[in-house]
Amino acid sequence: MNTIKITFVLLFLAAINVNVLVAQEGHPLEGKWNLTIDQEGEKLPSWLEIRHSGTNILIGRFTYAFGSARPIAEVKKYGDIFSFEIPPQWEPGATNMEFEGKIVGDGLEGTMIYVDGKTYNWTATKSPKLPFYTNPKEGKSISVFNGKNLNGWDVKPNNQWEVVDGILTSPKPGVNLISEKKFKDFKLHAEFRYPEGSNSGLYLRGRYEVQIADNIGLDASSIYFGGVYGLLSPSENVAMKAGEWQTYDITLIGRRVTIVANGKTIISNQNIDGMTGGALDNNEAEAGPIMIQGDHGTVEFRKLEMIPLTKG
Repeated sequence: MNTIKITFVLLFLAAINVNVLVAQEGHPLEGKWNLTIDQEGEKLPSWLEIRHSGTNILIGRFTYAFGSARPIAEVKKYGDIFSFEIPPQWEPGATNMEFEGKIVGDGLEGTMIYVDGKTYNWTATKSPKLPFYTNPKEGKSISVFNGKNLNGWDVKPNNQWEVVDGILTSPKPGVNLISEKKFKDFKLHAEFRYPEGSNSGLYLRGRYEVQIADNIGLDASSIYFGGVYGLLSPSENVAMKAGEWQTYDITLIGRRVTIVANGKTIISNQNIDGMTGGALDNNEAEAGPIMIQGDHGTVEFRKLEMIPLTKG
């Protein structure tokens, strides 16, 4: 083999090695990030995932403070600066949300141009790893809803929630209802019903919404009955008719969730990658409350029972 051919082969092999190295080591931006957006005086929790597609392209997903996780076609890089865009979710004709940022220490910081054209600052930290364990030790069962009144709940101004004949009910859209107690790992049993066309949800630790909605007969989806909103789709849609009592039995340890709906396992031991839209905060390593979505549709609960879990 002559010198030119040998040189070409060595260069080719070196290129392959470089590509493999890049793919294995990844880019410093890669990973899951918890964003806090400083918008109109509020600290809005959001979530970003960046990963590589092929060797040189970065793609991802983003969850704004409201709505579902949406794909990022490309995270563009200009030296130390990166940027991406997210189309509006509910505002027809609005411009894209534009994000620009850079790595600062162990985190990220940058700006967001919102659909209204205003610019807001944001910061981000790496999403924490949440430990999973098998054979958990069960604690004493706790009735989050006592069947009598709203004791044990943080009742907000303009509250529409009430207890009628032993049933916790939201007769009209209004505020969300948040438990005073906070929980880390647990088993949750919920019994609920809703009228035709309604839409609600249960937020685990106040951060991960399990969808409750009248989606009977539709294909299973992360944004329909039993899904972890925008992130995890059920294996099947087991929603019953509106007006019937239905059940969720949810086990959450670390990030891993199992959801049994109406007696059928529809999500089994799957990781929840990040917060869903509407999360109370992004302090994922901490315990959090149960939050019932009350700002969409009407919903009723007759049981909400929690069994705390700890490592055995």
